[in-house]
Amino acid sequence: MIAKELINQMIPPLKLTDTVAYAIVWMEEFRTKELPVVNNGKFLGLISEDHILEMEDGNKQIGEIELSCGHCFVHESQYFYDILKLAVDNHIELVGVVNDQEEFTGVITVRDTITAFARTTPVQAEGSVVVLSMDSRDYSLAELSRLVEENNARVLSSSVKQDPLDKSKIKVTLKINREDISSIVATFERFEYKIISRFQDAEITETDRDRIDELLKYLDI
Repeated sequence: MIAKELINQMIPPLKLTDTVAYAIVWMEEFRTKELPVVNNGKFLGLISEDHILEMEDGNKQIGEIELSCGHCFVHESQYFYDILKLAVDNHIELVGVVNDQEEFTGVITVRDTITAFARTTPVQAEGSVVVLSMDSRDYSLAELSRLVEENNARVLSSSVKQDPLDKSKIKVTLKINREDISSIVATFERFEYKIISRFQDAEITETDRDRIDELLKYLDI
């Protein structure tokens, strides 16, 4: 799913001539702690609730305030993983979207992105998840897929993460389209792959949950 498909049409951008009081009203209305600021169709950055609530002059214009996160935007064709990464890296709950002409086209909220993430086929599809540990030099998705397919199954999705305790090793998470993966696990073990964990009933993968948990650390959801 790409950014263009996730734009939240309900959240309006602020103009430089809008006031602090106006911004606070809109933040309360749309239940967001941030709003985008746009001038002549260009995304300028974000203004946060924490910043403007400290201001005593509600008539102060947005153009008089130093904005943050001028780089916090994605292009319409970027995937939702890019949106999540940008949000996590900058501790924000919404991201601007621009088109090929660098014109502002809307914003995407992290909540909407998480919802879209949870609805993706690999997460929702029935099946099982197996997490393997191996030396990074031994990793071959083609070989792992071959072993799975030899057991009349297939890999729906895969992800790789470096082992924080041993930089020479990686953790490979495979989503497989079968609930009973006993024969697949036995095959992996026969080829001396180390099984860290396994899940069934379309559980969210370890890597997927890491991404969501990282977001929930600073989102009140």
